[in-house]
Amino acid sequence: MQIIKSGFLVLISFFILGIFFYWFLAFDSAFEADQSCHYYLNKSSDTLNSGCDHDLETHQWILYKNQSEFEPAKVVKRFRYKFL
Repeated sequence: MQIIKSGFLVLISFFILGIFFYWFLAFDSAFEADQSCHYYLNKSSDTLNSGCDHDLETHQWILYKNQSEFEPAKVVKRFRYKFL
């Protein structure tokens, strides 16, 4: 029984740490995430084939690079923000 309690406490600890890192490593607002995305976009050398897009479902700005007409865009970096 002691092993089950210890395992449960370890599992709960990992869950709480995961929530902590997920929440505190995000930007505070969509505006900050947008500004960071456009900063990295302007800093990159290939600004004609790159862009920033806002994804409402996942609450993040995405820096992407177009590959070609027949291939999907490649995600370069994600800028997640807090939504609550």
